Amino acid sequence: MIEGFKKFIMRGNVVDLAVGVVVGAAFNTVVQQLTDSFLNPLVQLLSGGHEFSGTWRIREVVFTWGEFLNSVIAFFITAAALYFLVVLPMNTLAERRKRGEEPEPAAPSEEVRLLTEIRDALVRR
Repeated sequence: MIEGFKKFIMRGNVVDLAVGVVVGAAFNTVVQQLTDSFLNPLVQLLSGGHEFSGTWRIREVVFTWGEFLNSVIAFFITAAALYFLVVLPMNTLAERRKRGEEPEPAAPSEEVRLLTEIRDALVRR
């Protein structure tokens, strides 16, 4: 079981995933601040200066629909940014490669192949 875990960690996908999670969390902070600093005041201006903290009260229970709306806006901004900055360029690149407009990445050099073999041999030990 430990050997399987070592193989999983050494694949490199885990590191990529960890970096993605950290960058995603940082980006989420930026989007949340954009919502708080610009979108909420814009909605407040458009609504005639009313505070954008929409709540309902039913028997002293508070429903904060304004915060939910902020979260939905932040989600759509994050999803749009990921689509336009990551997914769309990757799909375009894959399509170009498929049509032959973009050359395939060069094969690794002989030194890189040798180092990869050495790494794999060390992992097998």
